Amino acid sequence: MLPAALRFPLLVVFSLTLSSVFYSLSSAFTAGDLSSVSRSLNDWWEVAGLVGWKATELAVGWWGEYDGTFFLLPYSVGVATRSRDILTHSYPGIDLASLTLLSHYPPLYLLTTFYDIRPTTMLTSLVIDILTTYIPFRLLRPVHPTHHTSPPKGAVANRSIINDFGVRLWTTALAAAIYGVVVYTSFYTWLPVHLVLYFDGLRDISAAHSAALPYLIASSFPIGYAAREFIFTPATGARPDLGDIRAKAFNPETASLRETLWYNVWGFSKRTRTIIQRTATLVAVAGTHTWLQVFVTVEGTEFYGAAGWAGIWSAAAALTGSAYWWVANVDEVSN
Repeated sequence: MLPAALRFPLLVVFSLTLSSVFYSLSSAFTAGDLSSVSRSLNDWWEVAGLVGWKATELAVGWWGEYDGTFFLLPYSVGVATRSRDILTHSYPGIDLASLTLLSHYPPLYLLTTFYDIRPTTMLTSLVIDILTTYIPFRLLRPVHPTHHTSPPKGAVANRSIINDFGVRLWTTALAAAIYGVVVYTSFYTWLPVHLVLYFDGLRDISAAHSAALPYLIASSFPIGYAAREFIFTPATGARPDLGDIRAKAFNPETASLRETLWYNVWGFSKRTRTIIQRTATLVAVAGTHTWLQVFVTVEGTEFYGAAGWAGIWSAAAALTGSAYWWVANVDEVSN
């Protein structure tokens, strides 16, 4: 058993090493696509910034306890299987894998859409980024008790909702639709001018004028799935905690100033707090990663150009979290 103090540094080294190995092995398939649009990193602070951000992403998952979402699936065990007798499986690292997909997709989508980078190159890079996050977490982080493969009955709330195929499909479609509409609206309003002004080296801007909303929504389904797994599923499965008890026991006539401030600022249900925390994390991580990758690594990109592109995805994440709050709290909107 490794000492706890060594696990996170080893996680960072392991992830960076895997990334270097996988990208080296994939270079024969990508045929220099990424290098053709990449900025030369000649200053130490540029390299240090990228490495530091990678460590920060891993730290978010490590100390945010994103070691696995309780991912519930109906398991067919003969004809005697009943809807309430559902076996459950936990996938350590699915939280951070979903967050990685949501935050690493935007800069790669930019390259594929406007720089003529092949989709296979984008998919290869995305798979590598997800694997180099998932594998180290799977090996080095023990599964949290709440993510155990055989949780006590009642450990996860709303199992029937989480397992319902229709709910899974429509909550995935909801997020995909939000991302698709946000990107489509940007394409047909301010984004083309923004790209011309702040991105020197664009190879093709026609995609911004010819985009079809149904296609954008359909192609966003993997994003919708990841958003559902990162935000909706853990929020819906959240059990009431001490914060819920404190909120219910709050009495404005006898409460202190500190208790009143807490209640007004953070006196939400566990479900709502989970949605707020995870949506804020997604907005911050996706926005920062997109800006950093586009501004630092894509040749000819200006600061405001990268910020504008990152803003699209941060806005989509915020709207998705808001929509999930409404869906998950229809019976407790007042909280």
